[in-house]
Amino acid sequence: MKGSNGFQKAEGVYMSELKAKGITKKYGTKEVLHGIDLTLEKGKIYGLIGRNGAGKTTLLSILTSQNPATEGSVTFDEMQVWENPEALKHLCFSRELNQLQGGNANAMKVKEYLWAAATFFPYWDKEMAKRLVELFRLDVKQRISKLSKGMCSMVTIIVGLASKAEFTIFDEPVAGLDVVAREKFYELLVEEFTETGRTFVVSTHIIEEASDIFEEVILLDQGSILLKENTQELLERAFHVSGHEEDVAKAVEGLTTYHEERLGRSRGVTVLLEPGQHIGTEYDVSVQNVSLQKLFVALCGEE
Repeated sequence: MKGSNGFQKAEGVYMSELKAKGITKKYGTKEVLHGIDLTLEKGKIYGLIGRNGAGKTTLLSILTSQNPATEGSVTFDEMQVWENPEALKHLCFSRELNQLQGGNANAMKVKEYLWAAATFFPYWDKEMAKRLVELFRLDVKQRISKLSKGMCSMVTIIVGLASKAEFTIFDEPVAGLDVVAREKFYELLVEEFTETGRTFVVSTHIIEEASDIFEEVILLDQGSILLKENTQELLERAFHVSGHEEDVAKAVEGLTTYHEERLGRSRGVTVLLEPGQHIGTEYDVSVQNVSLQKLFVALCGEE
């Protein structure tokens, strides 16, 4: 069958993929992305995490043709994305609103911004946009320059969801939102995903509360992809091992360890097991699963 935006669907899931190959980005002599290969598959919710300056926004802007790559290519269903309207109509990059225009306050009203989005995205859902405006209690007559950070996030969420783009990317969508509004966003996202099979990418620093909705996690570190993996499978092989330093050393012998912690003669390390590896549980150590946030800190928290 076909969805409302004309895409061929199988069991409710869109049949498409967005692929980056050899993406390098330089600003002057500084290289911020280093030969990235990445495939985003149909019908998944991805979490993109990384430290400030890791290159997340740059990568996402290149994937959606808002920023040219220095080297490499991006394709949607084997169509080049760059300056290709046929490919771009299936993509939406919902990013932070710019409250300045040409160095001056952005005088555009929320209703004008949403009207512009409706003309840009061919599958725009007017009724969804109206419903979300009411849900978030937004004043559409308010000028963008006068919005709070949370209200700006609400506008970007509305644009991303109402765009109905097959591949929709949110860059820090919950910045400035309180916990109730953040939970509502995740609820809306999962609801839309379940009903349509759209692919979503969520880049966020608030990892703990979002990790449950990520089918796959992409970890970007210093301009390179450190890992891309099913979230549950990743966490099933991530452990924190602690105890007397000699016992810990024996228990993790031969394993790569991360984020070492010491207190007196006690030691704690994080390990990410590869196939065939195991922790020596015969030693007097404590072995505990770690959350996605703690694993992220262990892998990327130290230079």
